[in-house]
Amino acid sequence: MPLYEHVFISRQDLSNAQAEGLVEHFGTVLADNGGKVVDSEYWGVKTMAYKINKNRKGHYAFLKTDAPAPAVHEMERLMRLHDDVMRVLTIKVDSHEDGPSVQMQKKEERGDRRERR
Repeated sequence: MPLYEHVFISRQDLSNAQAEGLVEHFGTVLADNGGKVVDSEYWGVKTMAYKINKNRKGHYAFLKTDAPAPAVHEMERLMRLHDDVMRVLTIKVDSHEDGPSVQMQKKEERGDRRERR
């Protein structure tokens, strides 16, 4: 099955438990349609570059999935209809990287970046 990575932003006035519950909810949507969540990360509340629906901040979540295209389309459709989800980004990837994403790594662990001048 194809591999995907999803990032979605939910409203800032949700609690952490509610935001993490959205990850579980959309994971069950994938499972019901023949896919599975390989890994998920909750990145926390972050400030956005511009306001979306009068919100300056949002809860960020990241999903690595292994699912057929119809399951991903259904999950994206439900995300776009959900009142608490503001933005969704889905990318098809060739393979999932092992370990935490760049957002969850400490600066010392990101060794392949060059120095700024």
